[in-house]
Formats: sequence, structure tokens, C-alpha cells
Amino acid sequence: MCLERLNGLVAVPGNPFLGARLGGCDWRAYPGRTPVAQTSVNRGANLPCGGCHGGGLGNGLNSMFISAKDVEFLWYILAVAAAVALVVALVLGLGLSRYTSGLTKAAHNIGLGQTVAPKKLMSSELAGLATELQATSEKLDESRRREAAMEEARRELVSWVSHDLRTPLASMKAMTEALEDGVVTDVSGYHRKIIAQADQMAVLVNDLLELSKIQSGSLTLNTGPIDLYDLVSDAIADLAPLAAAKSIQIDGKAVISTVVNADSALICRMIRNLIVNAISYSPERSVISLSSGMHGDSVEIVVRDQCGGIDPADLDRLFDMGWRKSTERSKSAFSGAGVGLSTVAGIVAAHHGQVTVDNTEDGCRFIVRIPYEVKA
Repeated sequence: MCLERLNGLVAVPGNPFLGARLGGCDWRAYPGRTPVAQTSVNRGANLPCGGCHGGGLGNGLNSMFISAKDVEFLWYILAVAAAVALVVALVLGLGLSRYTSGLTKAAHNIGLGQTVAPKKLMSSELAGLATELQATSEKLDESRRREAAMEEARRELVSWVSHDLRTPLASMKAMTEALEDGVVTDVSGYHRKIIAQADQMAVLVNDLLELSKIQSGSLTLNTGPIDLYDLVSDAIADLAPLAAAKSIQIDGKAVISTVVNADSALICRMIRNLIVNAISYSPERSVISLSSGMHGDSVEIVVRDQCGGIDPADLDRLFDMGWRKSTERSKSAFSGAGVGLSTVAGIVAAHHGQVTVDNTEDGCRFIVRIPYEVKA
């Protein structure tokens, strides 16, 4: 029989000639034979309906066949692979959902002002996102702390300013009433005191104005060549009466003539505030010394006093706006309501310089460095 020669294999269905009969033999007559797939047919084959010969079939068909057992095995592999893929997809999906939910909660907590703690994630992409959320949370937390500190400083500043304005105003009112009533014998002395009180308030108001410009970033520098010797000499001359009231000597012999390109008015205010601060905290019959010189590409101004030193814990806060160690500051003239040194720091920063303070044997030392060439 033809199908015996084919060893139980038949051609692909779809070819009516080969599919129905091969060599005159009906393959459906052999239920034990398995139909398989024919992959290629030699177009030049000539298969007569009479008997089938092995050589003719070999020359006429180039075929590849899969047995029934192989088909069953393939279906088994596909089923197992599908099951494994489903399990893996579920595991990954559940894990991803859990971690994304954690990130969503973290983002919500950031909006509530809470700090997000870092968590380990299985995905590098999610780990990167978590790291960014953590960094953002830390930055926001630091910003909130700075804002709270600034708000506290503002409250302190308002309190000190109110006190420092109220005190001279009350004194001026009392002296004016005394002059009006004619009970004053030293009229010129009262006039000088009133002028001094007015000067004190003017200094405070001017410092507040400059500080507000510094804080808002609207401070404009009018730079030009200035001689530090002239500025220091003028400041010493202006503040000599204030120092004389406490028998304090201001020594400016170590100041040399140094020309720098800076804002004359602001540098003068900076020097004045440093001297006033030294007078306020120096004991009677002490010495305040000033010096200047060159330090690399900057000029250096140094103010030393004999105040007895500053608590190391307070050094970092000394230039904070509105900060004062105690109410003792308000008892001295030109106390500045805690804005004098803040103004100094702001002016130096506007000139791209640096101001530092440290303790000496009998007092403290303020060092200001400003570049020779300052761009407005």
C-alpha cells in the first residue's frame, strides 16, 4: 500500500490531490496513522495515481513532520510557561503596587510638612524616585526651619525696635516739657541731649532701612575708589563724644591709607556700626583699636575691644537679625536693636566680602575682608 511506504505519514491538508489521495490510496482508511504537517513540496514532482515509489516520493517531497507525542509535549511546556509567567507578573505587579503606594503616601506626607524616611525598593527606578523624594523632603524641612527662625528673629526685632524707639522718645518728651516749664538751668545741655537722642533714633531708622534693602535684595551699590583711612578717621571723629562719655579711647593709628573700589556710604556705615558695637560693650576707661591692611586680593579692617569676650555659643548668632544676648544692650546709647551687626554682615556680603569674629585675651576681634574691586 502507498501509505505503508510513507510509514504512517501523510501530506498537509489543503492540497486536494495530496490531502485526499496519495498514489491512489485513501489515508482515511488507516485510522492508526497520524496526519502531520508537510512544510515544502517540490514543484517539479510528478506523482501518478498508480503505485507510490520511495524514490519518487523522496524526489517529490521535502517535508518536516511533528509527531503527536511532540505536540502534546509542546502544549505542556506552553501551559507551564504561561503559568510561571502569570505568577511572576502577579508577584511583580503586587510588589510594584505596594511600593508605588508607599511613594504616594510619602509624597502626601511631604505636602503635610512631614519628613520622609528613606525606604529600600526592589526597583532601581523606584529607588531613584524615593531618593529624590527624601532629598526634597529634607530641603523643605530645612526651609521650614529657616523660615521659623527668621520669623522668630522678626518678632524679636520688632520688640527691640519698639523698646529702643520708645526709650529716647520718652526721654525727649520729658526734657522738652522741662524746657517748656522753664525749670531747666542748663538749657544748652538739654538741647545737646535731645540732639543725641534724635541721632540715636536716626541711626536706628537708617540701619533698619539698610537692613530691609539687604533682606529684600534691593540694595544697590554705588561703587568708586575710596580711601579706608579717610573713612575710619571720619567715623572715629564722629563717635569720639560717645566714647568719651565712658572714658573710652579709640586708637586708629594702625589704619593705613588703602584704596578700594566700594560703596563709600555703606562702608562708612559698616565701620561706624562696628565701633558703636565696641563702645556699647567695652567697660569704662578701656581701649578700642582699629587697623587695616592687605590680605591677598582683599583689604582687611580689624576692630578690637576689651569687652571681656563673647560666649562661644553666641558667636554664630552674633550677626543674626534682631538677636541680642540680653536686655543689657538696650541700656547703652546707639544699641541698634540688634540690627547693627546684622547690617554689617549684609553690607559685607553685598561687597562679596567676609566678616568674622573671635575672642582675644581681654575682648573680641571683628575682621572684615573686602575685595579690592567690587562690581556693583
